[in-house]
Amino acid sequence: MTANEGLNEGRGEIGDNAMNGGGEIGEGRRKEKLHGRAFYESIGSPKFVLAPMVDQSEFAWRMLSRSFIPASSQRDLVAYTPMLHARMFSETSKFRDGHFQPFRGSLSSPTPPSPLPPLFLDGNPTIDRPLFVQFCANNPSELLSAAKYVAPFCDAVDLNLGCPQGIARKGKYGAFLQEDQELIYSLINTLHKDLDVPVTAKIRILDTKEKTLEYAKKVLSAGASILTVHGRTREMKGHKTGLADWSVIRFLREQLPSDTVLFANGNVLRKEDIERCLQATGADGVMSAEGNLYDPAIFSEAPSVGEEGREYWRGVDGRGGWRMDAVVRRYMDIIYRYVLEVEPPVREPLYLPSDPEPVEVPSIPAEKGKETETNLANLNGNGATKRKAGGNAEPASKRQKTNTKKEKSTSPNMLAMQPHLFKLLRPLVARHHNVRDALARSRAGDIEAFENVLQLVERACREGLREYAATGGKSWEEEMAKDARLNAEKVKSGENSSKDGKGKEGEGEGEMDESSIETVRECKRPWWVVQPYVRPLPKEALAKGSLTLSKKEKEALRRTGDPFADLEKVGVEVKGEGNGGHVEVEKVGEGDGKTNGEVVEIPKEGLVCG
Repeated sequence: MTANEGLNEGRGEIGDNAMNGGGEIGEGRRKEKLHGRAFYESIGSPKFVLAPMVDQSEFAWRMLSRSFIPASSQRDLVAYTPMLHARMFSETSKFRDGHFQPFRGSLSSPTPPSPLPPLFLDGNPTIDRPLFVQFCANNPSELLSAAKYVAPFCDAVDLNLGCPQGIARKGKYGAFLQEDQELIYSLINTLHKDLDVPVTAKIRILDTKEKTLEYAKKVLSAGASILTVHGRTREMKGHKTGLADWSVIRFLREQLPSDTVLFANGNVLRKEDIERCLQATGADGVMSAEGNLYDPAIFSEAPSVGEEGREYWRGVDGRGGWRMDAVVRRYMDIIYRYVLEVEPPVREPLYLPSDPEPVEVPSIPAEKGKETETNLANLNGNGATKRKAGGNAEPASKRQKTNTKKEKSTSPNMLAMQPHLFKLLRPLVARHHNVRDALARSRAGDIEAFENVLQLVERACREGLREYAATGGKSWEEEMAKDARLNAEKVKSGENSSKDGKGKEGEGEGEMDESSIETVRECKRPWWVVQPYVRPLPKEALAKGSLTLSKKEKEALRRTGDPFADLEKVGVEVKGEGNGGHVEVEKVGEGDGKTNGEVVEIPKEGLVCG
């Protein structure tokens, strides 16, 4: 299935029922606002959930993830926008326009313009539904104000109660609201009563199952239609992430009313984990964050044997995955077609070892004298296409130098391209440094540079496929045999094993062996195939010397014997905790002199919140 088949054929299918939860795009039309399971069923009862990720679950990436799902099953997936700062969104038009683009003009009012201009990207009912828009907030009126802007273009608004980063502590939002459950109730209940679409919420588990249950009941009693539970505590982040505890989610499933709609989050690296999680937790749907970033096809089924085509690779052992060159092509085509609104370049079919050997061509052909050509360098990501006529007959050495600096794109879809590709291509760029270097030089809006990266990726994949076919798979077997991580000794957690003795990833049985080696062995594929990134578990990373303890962790080790213990829980004041990721400072308001110039720290790419 191609990207076009997954997106274009499903247009009518998504749009017909896109707004059953509440608000309706259009004039004078509004359907009854549904709640809870009735709402969930109205959007197709999706069991696959694409997580809200800061600057990483934007429109183009959602479209890429949807493209691997057949047109007849598009409503099996509900996607979230990146987490948005409610106050900034409600008070600053530049921030709104830089993060949410339902049509080409400015989103200047909570009431859609009349007549409604042609729909563009975010929340477009023909291609981007079901869609939940997530906000972080600590003020009910600010949250409601922000939510009213997006309500006509989404199926629900979600409250982030899971972000564990230092910036959330500083700004008092995300997981740092969990001590103020009355405020949480007010935030959710305000939307439940006054917003045209349902409200949902995403939380993290607390110290005990019983506390988590009371917390979940509070959120649901406030009016949340769907509850997403991340099976990690607030302290489990960064190199202390560890394994999510699915047993707590199962406990909630058993204790909450049977009609509660529950999404589970955590330990989902590949499609097989989704099915395991559904069975282990009893949840209605499973959310994937990092698993999706490294493999956007995580929600899809693999093609049958013999039907792989050119996009899917299957090895002699029967294991396989989507080819990196195919996935990058799909991604680029989505950028061209939807964001830049031009047809993608005509490309040769992807290489198969059974093909005649291709003729090598320059990475970017310099075709001179052509009467009219699309100037890729001027596709800046804002939908503007510039064309140049005729060739320049003057020798390059005699041309007057001009300023060739590319205009910086403001499109969230263009800004996300480089970080997305570094994650997607992680195994390939570790081996092919020319691809890594070319990607590092690629800037947002420079579509020509990303085209060059694509061509380099295609060449690298061709080399890998050719060698694999020539050796009957032995080339990859030799690489696996030499893999340093697979040959490492397992690290026993010993006395410091998890307090509830969790065993295999979230199943809650037996003593945990603190090693990710077996998971790596199950997930690892040849470097030309998209695949999960398996993080070393905390004590494993520490034992191997790949983790350096901070001052706070050294103090925890001295006081408790466990460097990853939460010092606040043993009465030790914690000072100077960093934000734990990249942040940017933005001004609140319109810059018209009517505001006091207050600034707000906004989390950026690199913080996968909640």
